This record gives sequence, structure tokens and C-alpha cells, in this order.
Amino acid sequence: MTKVLVATVKPFAAQAVNGIRQVCEKAGFEMTLLEKYGNQEDLEKAVADADALIIRSDKVTREVIEAGKNLKIVVRAGAGYDNVDLEAATAYNVVVMNTPGQNSNAVAELALGMMVYLARNGFNGTAGTELRGKKIGIHAFGHVGQLVGKIARGFGMLVYAFDPFIADEKIKDHGVVPMNSAEELYKECQFISLHIPANEKTKESINYELLSSMPEGATLVNTARKEVINEEDLKRIFQDREDFKYISDIAPDYAPEIESNYRGRFFFTPKKMGAQTAEANINAGIAAAEQIVAFLNDNDTTFKVN
Repeated sequence: MTKVLVATVKPFAAQAVNGIRQVCEKAGFEMTLLEKYGNQEDLEKAVADADALIIRSDKVTREVIEAGKNLKIVVRAGAGYDNVDLEAATAYNVVVMNTPGQNSNAVAELALGMMVYLARNGFNGTAGTELRGKKIGIHAFGHVGQLVGKIARGFGMLVYAFDPFIADEKIKDHGVVPMNSAEELYKECQFISLHIPANEKTKESINYELLSSMPEGATLVNTARKEVINEEDLKRIFQDREDFKYISDIAPDYAPEIESNYRGRFFFTPKKMGAQTAEANINAGIAAAEQIVAFLNDNDTTFKVN
């Protein structure tokens, strides 16, 4: 019988697990569960006889892929997939997929929620500022970026976007102003919301030059990946600009220094929170199971990323 392993250090909600199980059993597959495991060796042992693997933020290394002798597909329940060794997966003929769009609304709501929180000084009783009338730049206009733009427009913000992979006309269709470059976007907007992936081109690409060009009252919102920020430059911009604020759902390595010296100018969640809603949890998990069934039964590779 085809075996689907769901391996999650941060477990899915019970409703998501039940939904995944139902999808698998309907297809005649067996689902097994590995939750809150202690180390990579536990994952390597569990994947040994699995045909398919569903993960969240869990790391699928070369060793994991080599241990999965029957492994045919890995699905990351979420958008980002930098926690999977794509080169190793390709070398061993393992298909890797993500579940784009399933977590998008949760991430977009978090981005705007954190913006409101910091703009209102953490609701500490002092006068803050409003988002209405402010310019927000969306750096990458995919599923999440489009929803951020929609919500921001509801707040009365003026929305701009830069994405070299999306045509200007499509951006305009969303009521958003397209920009020609990241440099142009950052110079124009008081708020920047990051939605770029972490890859060789983007790692540490958010640097001092970009951040220092932002208008007065600059706020950077990062619900993407920590690795896209040049953290030395982040420290420098905090020092050089008293008006600069940084919001992220994953704290930088220098968080203690920022927390000690720049009170009121940052907000970091205790762990990555973008997909931490019941709805996103369920949607992504069930989508992952459905994609596995479609691939194994019909060779559907729609969401393949390697």
C-alpha cells in the first residue's frame, strides 16, 4: 500500500490531520504521523518506507532523501520551500512541490496587523499614526502580495508594487501602481512589505542602500524570510535613522541588540507566524495531500518546484 508520511515538528491542527487522512484513505493510501520529533534521525527512520512526505518547516536534507528509499514526492505545506534540498531531490528523482496560495490570506492579514500594531505604538496609550493616505510598496506581487495590496487599499493606503515577473497591466488590474525597480519602489514608499523568496539572488538583497532611500517614517515589514535581509545593514539603518522601524514574524540574529537600543521601533513575533491560523493550517495540509494523490495517480506536476 502507498504510504504517506506527515512529518511535522510543529504539528498540524487536528482538523488538518483528519482532512489529510481522509484524502489519503479515499485514494487507498496509508497515512502515518510523525509529530514533535526530536532530531533528524527520527525523520530519516520514519521516511525509510514512505512513498510520499508532507512537511511544514521541517528540513528535508540530502540524508532524509537518501533514507527514503521509496520516496517519490515531498510536499511542503506552504509557499516557501528553501527547507528542502532541491538538488538532492532531483538527483534521486524525487518531485518537490509547495502549496502556493493556501497560506496567503493568513500572511497578508498578519502583515497589516503588525503594521497597525506598531503604527499605534503597541497600543500603549500614546498617540500613534494612521495607515490611511500612506504609501505602501509591495516587493513581489504574488499570492500574498496581491492580498496585502487589497487589504491595504481597504485601509485607504496608496499601493505600489515591484515584481519583474508580473506584467504591469496585471498589477494595474489590482488597482496598484507598478514600479520599474526595487530602488524606485523604496524611494517612493513609507511602508515596504516583503514577499520575495530566499534564493541566491535575493539573500541579503535588502540592504542599506535600499532602506536609506525610503521616505521619512520608513517601516519595513518582513513576512518573507530572514535571509533576505542584510542584517549588518539593518543594524546600521537603525543607528542612522531614528525614524526607521522594522516589523517581522521572524526575529533577526541581532534581535537582542535591537530590543535593547531601539524600543518602540520594532516588533518581532516569538516564532514565524505567517501560516499560524486554523484556516491556513487546514488548507495547506489538505492541499498537500490532494497534490500527492494527483501526482501518484495521474502524474500531475502542476506545483513542482524542482
